[in-house]
Amino acid sequence: MTDADELPPGVLARRFGAQLLLDEKLRDPLEVVGRITAVQAQDARGSLLAVRARSRGLTATDVDRCLTDERSLVVGWLNRGTLHLVRSADHAWLHALTAPRQLAANARRLAQEGVSPAAADRGVAVVERELSRHGPRTRAQLRAALDSADVTTARQAFVHVLGAASMRGVCLRGPVIDGERAFVHVADWLGPQPVVDRASALRELALRYLTGHGPASAGDLAYWAGLPLRDARDGVRACGAVELEPGTGLLVPAGTPAPRPAREVPPPTLLGMFDPLLHGWASRAPVLGRHDSTHVVTSNGLFRATALVDGRAVATWTMPSGRVRLAALPGERIAPADEAALGVEADDVARFLGTDPH
Repeated sequence: MTDADELPPGVLARRFGAQLLLDEKLRDPLEVVGRITAVQAQDARGSLLAVRARSRGLTATDVDRCLTDERSLVVGWLNRGTLHLVRSADHAWLHALTAPRQLAANARRLAQEGVSPAAADRGVAVVERELSRHGPRTRAQLRAALDSADVTTARQAFVHVLGAASMRGVCLRGPVIDGERAFVHVADWLGPQPVVDRASALRELALRYLTGHGPASAGDLAYWAGLPLRDARDGVRACGAVELEPGTGLLVPAGTPAPRPAREVPPPTLLGMFDPLLHGWASRAPVLGRHDSTHVVTSNGLFRATALVDGRAVATWTMPSGRVRLAALPGERIAPADEAALGVEADDVARFLGTDPH
């Protein structure tokens, strides 16, 4: 399916509801992240704003408290080998499912950056030693330690050495230190990690994915998680998922009642960079509509923050000097009422982040 018009009636509304973008809003960061399961987080503010759009009454400080004081949220290289914000209770089984498949790609990237297998092993050992001896460390501190050990950190080598350490179960990101999500040793921060049964983990993954993204296909799940299609199919079979309508391939958890939302599309909404709504399915067309990804994705693969009106992306936005500025996508004209509603959203973004909207 490549266009919203090809989706059966009501599917997009159900997806918006599953994503907490319609009537239901939550008041606990753990509940929000748990609903989505894994929130893309290579842009830290983007992951915070994903929580804002799906909650009521929370602030960025509430999310930081979960990362720092409660240790109930963490960030790891998980789905598709990309940083994701997840509940600490979910990290072990998500890591067990996703990390093995990413190790080969990580090794290739390290080689491209001039890091030999021996140097990569030495780099991972350095990271583990630093975190075990000193506790939470910032990027700058880990880079200095790797440089001292003669492990190259030039270009993207540093990122991929850290990725290797994460995929091997050594580190993840957690506490906020001087505005940065610092690195910690997995076992020291979360305790000994459990042995994960793969079949049970695939079942949990499929059930949770469909709860936060359904109706969706097994192919959508495979894309989102970065797993083989056969694994996605095993998971949906194990969790007892059922087709929304015969022949569509669009699945929902068994026994899920059809919701009756007060609205079919979200109110005008500001979404942050890398919002889950643009990463949860194999096709972004239902949200981007006539706009291809080049209007939302930069040349270096960064997903811009977007504004939704009537469930479609109509603008991107930035926040220079703490104030939201909209840039309409080509051919889009934002009605005055929608612009006013986005202004209210802009004030709430400032409230959530703790900046001055004026």
